Amino acid sequence: MGLETHFWLSIGLILSSWISARGDEISTAPIFEEHILPILKAHCFDCHGGRKNKHGLDARQRRLLLRGGDTGPAIAPGKAEASLLFRKISAREMPPGSRAKLSAEEIETVRRWIDGGAPTAQEEKPLAGSQGFVTEEDRRFWAFQTVRRPQVPALSAGGCARTPIDAFLLEKLQAQGLNFSPEAERPSLIRRAALDLTGLPPEPEEVEAFIQDLAPGAWERLLDRLLASPHYGERWGRHWLDAAGYADSEGYTDSDMERPHAWKYRDYVIRAFNEDKPYDQFLLEQLAGDELAGYPGCGLNPRNLELLTATGYLRMAADGSTDASQQLLARNQVIADTVKIFTSGVLGLTIGCAQCHDHRYDPISQIDYHRLRAAFEPAYDLASWKPPAARRISLYTEADRKKVAEVNAAVEERQARRQAMEREFIAKVAEGLIQKEVPEAERDAVRAAYQKPADRRAEDEKKLLARYPQLQVSGGTLYQYDPAAVEKLKAADQEIARIAAPKPPEDFIRALTEEPGRTAAPCRLLVRGNPEMPAEEVEPGVPEVLVSAGEPCVFVPENEGRKTSGRRLALARWLARPENPLTARVLVNRVWWHHFGRGLVGTLGDFGTQGEKPAHPELLDWLADEFMKGGWRLKRLHKLIMTSMVYCQASSQRTEAMERDPDNQFYWRKPLVRLEGEAIRDGILAASGRLNRKAGGPPVPVREDAEGRIDVGLDQKAASNLPGAEAPIGAETWRRTIYVQVRRSRPLSFTKTFDVPDVETNCTARQVSIVAPQALTLLNGGFARAQAEFFARRVEKDAAAGGARVDRAFQIALGRLPAPAEREQALAFLRGQAEFLSKAKPPENGKEGAAAEEAAHIALKNFCQALFNTSEFITVD
Repeated sequence: MGLETHFWLSIGLILSSWISARGDEISTAPIFEEHILPILKAHCFDCHGGRKNKHGLDARQRRLLLRGGDTGPAIAPGKAEASLLFRKISAREMPPGSRAKLSAEEIETVRRWIDGGAPTAQEEKPLAGSQGFVTEEDRRFWAFQTVRRPQVPALSAGGCARTPIDAFLLEKLQAQGLNFSPEAERPSLIRRAALDLTGLPPEPEEVEAFIQDLAPGAWERLLDRLLASPHYGERWGRHWLDAAGYADSEGYTDSDMERPHAWKYRDYVIRAFNEDKPYDQFLLEQLAGDELAGYPGCGLNPRNLELLTATGYLRMAADGSTDASQQLLARNQVIADTVKIFTSGVLGLTIGCAQCHDHRYDPISQIDYHRLRAAFEPAYDLASWKPPAARRISLYTEADRKKVAEVNAAVEERQARRQAMEREFIAKVAEGLIQKEVPEAERDAVRAAYQKPADRRAEDEKKLLARYPQLQVSGGTLYQYDPAAVEKLKAADQEIARIAAPKPPEDFIRALTEEPGRTAAPCRLLVRGNPEMPAEEVEPGVPEVLVSAGEPCVFVPENEGRKTSGRRLALARWLARPENPLTARVLVNRVWWHHFGRGLVGTLGDFGTQGEKPAHPELLDWLADEFMKGGWRLKRLHKLIMTSMVYCQASSQRTEAMERDPDNQFYWRKPLVRLEGEAIRDGILAASGRLNRKAGGPPVPVREDAEGRIDVGLDQKAASNLPGAEAPIGAETWRRTIYVQVRRSRPLSFTKTFDVPDVETNCTARQVSIVAPQALTLLNGGFARAQAEFFARRVEKDAAAGGARVDRAFQIALGRLPAPAEREQALAFLRGQAEFLSKAKPPENGKEGAAAEEAAHIALKNFCQALFNTSEFITVD
């Protein structure tokens, strides 16, 4: 083989190798939707993302890049070096200024894509609005995919699964060489179920009845009884009120004005849970109850009243528009907080930052945010704003209004007679003073000046009267001159009060409604979230990532035949669509959280990319699908969870399981759950026997006591603004905590110590802390001490003495009998305390010792308070 042959063979091999490599590169060229769009979104969309399109260039699609802008096409498929886009980014000219430039890897990806022909995954369709902001990679994120029912795992022998829930968890447990713990003992089970479903401990007689019920289905019957209890709605309604941001005051300004009618929404929520209202209907009523009722002109029948009351959900945000100095900002904040309450509580998304700019982490654009906001703006119109008092709906009936008109007419007539009587008395007194105090030469002039209206007196007349200040007689000073006249006037006032008494008091609903027949003003994107900088119009809709690719994210308002915009109604119906990826997932995760102390997704209010991923995604989706298929019924979901082995198992530690799964991620035991502040307070009241189980109605007021703590009671501050004398409110003092006023500036001190959140907007998941003030509150707090006294009296009434009283106290407080060692320790404590107290010298009366009976009582009281301080009392095991 000659030299020339070798040369051409080498050249051929080189070309062949280059062509092969080039072909591989082209065949594996990046895809626009998967590889290029995320780069453009991160670096270019601020200027070329469909809103601004500087120099006419829209970078949201390949076809739009090919069309280009003012300077021509941005790409030349197959020719990266000839493409304006590549030249600009590789020369570091774009993005402009000090903005972060593309990395070398990103530039190379763009080059390979263009040189490979700039391929797309599918044919591109014309975009509307901000569509194109969401990438295929965004859509692949677990939370933005439609719920699909997974196959229930088939388990090997040796498992103890009772329900599909168990099957999903047991599959992973067995892979770790673990299994569920044995079933908890019956006293633990009934206490667990009662606290979970009603927030109240079971009575000893209920525990004993459950222990003795050996017939099949005893557990299911117990759950049915607890779910039918009116206390169920109080317990689970409180959970929802956290997410809704419920408060009995307006907040925003230091005045923190009270909301005298917000409690009707609280009671609506409790009723809805007790009635097992389907969750999709529950959301529909809260978001668009007024539109469903056809308000105004719908009539205030019980059903329409319920629907209007439900919209109180949209009136929970702090509202300073009554007295804020910067009105536009205060109004805008109401809308922003309402959107936050809805999106975090129902959709599990944190989209607040998209009010000012595209979300930094999640595929939520600023236009997406304003699409959602547009659903609420017909009712929350910045330009035609209504302060809270103007948004109330009067509950007066036509008969009420007729009665009011009759009473008002009678009162006005009697008031006119009373005023005439007072004027006559004053004139008589004044004439007497003129005769007595004014020289005769001036009497006619003084009398004439006095009888003139003040605004019609001449200057010389004013000067004349100024010389006789004693003539300035009024109703307030009449008693100094004619006491008999003042008795007569008081009788007239009493008569007026008697006539006004039949006037029916006017009550109101705190609701959100739209101005009837008024065309909704267009919603405009606010530049940097500033209400003083409105930009382009935005149609109502939902975030693009929450609809299927290519589907419209702008919804058609349901306003045909209605007096309202229909926007909120359309939004509410979208929430319940089976293709909605979040509504059911977020709810079942919240229910799981409250039963187990942690969610399948640990961040209840953030299902986005910065939140936690589901620890058991298949179980989450199965529960979400089962919840929807089961009619969105919460009580069915509770029973499904609570009949599982994962719920019924014991909570005790196991050494081998702790070594393999120290955080109990696979649920080899029932997690311990610390009770919330409300449940702790209610449990103490239940144990003491003082709990007032009255349901509903206006909130129990709160006051600041002499120590600066906030407790229940009437607020009667002295003129110095110091706490006034305590005003007893009787049995209202011992109502369940859900009925105590939620004043933003005055959280109840006892529950605040146990992590009840501040109501700034809402709370999707409470924090759980273990801090010294909690122990001190139960040990030294006036509430705990007072209830320990009542608890001791209850025990003394129920049991004779000694061990019987220890047993009874354990049964009431902890739902079980003490172990032998616990009983001996308790008896030793009681004996030691009684002996010490009988020898002590009480400083308050100076007497030596205390009577044996009194000492025994105080010892028992201290023992009862010690039970309040046990971790078992404040924990669901």
